[in-house]
Amino acid sequence: MALTNETITSRLQEKFGAEISGIEETYGMLSFEAPKALNLKVLQFLYDDPQLGFQFLTDLCAVHYPDQVGRELAVVYHLHNLADNVRIRFKVFTSVQEPDVFTATQLFSSANWMERETYDFYGVNFVGHPNLKRILNVDEMDYFPLRKEFPLEDQTRVDKDDQMFGRG
Repeated sequence: MALTNETITSRLQEKFGAEISGIEETYGMLSFEAPKALNLKVLQFLYDDPQLGFQFLTDLCAVHYPDQVGRELAVVYHLHNLADNVRIRFKVFTSVQEPDVFTATQLFSSANWMERETYDFYGVNFVGHPNLKRILNVDEMDYFPLRKEFPLEDQTRVDKDDQMFGRG
């Protein structure tokens, strides 16, 4: 029997009930969210359940939503069931003031560098990570460059005048 989004959704709701929310299907890919305190339990269930078998972490990243107070940072896991060739997206949200999310490195070895990169650019603190330090930016950097806290460009630059681009 082929693994469907309906099967995945029903298995998750049987196990976690109302804790699973934000269920949607975008271009055929199932997306859902759970509280950040359950991220490891949900990942472990998706990994261990013989019917689901999401044992490959394709990607782990973050997204900054500055207008969602208390839910400014989303950690996004893309998981793949290689046997049935099914992909899903799992999100957990956290605040910028307490950006703590449990590490998935014990379950997925590939999470190590992806979590370090996510920490480096967004400031998500992966609790229990074996070596959480900057991986691409300099250690002295005191901010997280992919957060939407800074203007995209310096508004005082004169070489960016609209007249120079035929717009003014």
